[in-house]
Amino acid sequence: MPTLQASLRLTFNNILVPTDFTGASENALAYARAFAKDYGSRIFVTHAVAPNPPIFLPMEPVPPDLDGEWADAQSELDKFLRSEPRTDILQEGILERGELWNVLDDVIHRHAIDLIVLGSHGRHGLKKLVLGSGAEQIFRKAQCPVLTLGPKVPEPSGDVAVFKHIIFATDFSGGSLKALPYALSLAEEHEASLTLLHVVPLVPMQHQMYVSGGAEKRLEDLIPPDAKDWCRPSAV
Repeated sequence: MPTLQASLRLTFNNILVPTDFTGASENALAYARAFAKDYGSRIFVTHAVAPNPPIFLPMEPVPPDLDGEWADAQSELDKFLRSEPRTDILQEGILERGELWNVLDDVIHRHAIDLIVLGSHGRHGLKKLVLGSGAEQIFRKAQCPVLTLGPKVPEPSGDVAVFKHIIFATDFSGGSLKALPYALSLAEEHEASLTLLHVVPLVPMQHQMYVSGGAEKRLEDLIPPDAKDWCRPSAV
């Protein structure tokens, strides 16, 4: 397994924050602002209004100024953006009508999004992220990193995001290893410690040392030579 280099430098020029205007998405916006302050990013706060139900009579689209649902969403979006005014960060509100992923996918490509920040209500796992079950599509289809904030994550304590200890959990699959360069870069830039974690399957007692040792060796092989002082492998 090839050893990675710890020289990757992250760039988050454009950050997407999908919102349902709840406290969970407010926390996501707070972290997006902290990242934006650190990386000089622009934030795109996006809300998708449900598409109009199909009708069988020919009818022109309802003008926005006569669409009560649209007007309410626009008012909520404006209020959401004003919740904590920041003149030092570029942020833009986007309101579109359509299916959630179709709207977000358009924003991702139109504005070259580098990072998506999501909040979680924490009731039923990923299906209860701020955007409901549609959030699963974001994880499956988004081609940029997605940062998810659990319901117990406090707001950032300062203007910039600070990381002291990062855990990178892996099953050694190609999908999980794609996240390692980001973990390495964040740890290096923030002078944080990084733990590489692999959970080994339950095996008979006489085989535990062999299985755990093999997993730790694979984890060690992932650590770049210039990162061994602040990376720690752990197989449990």
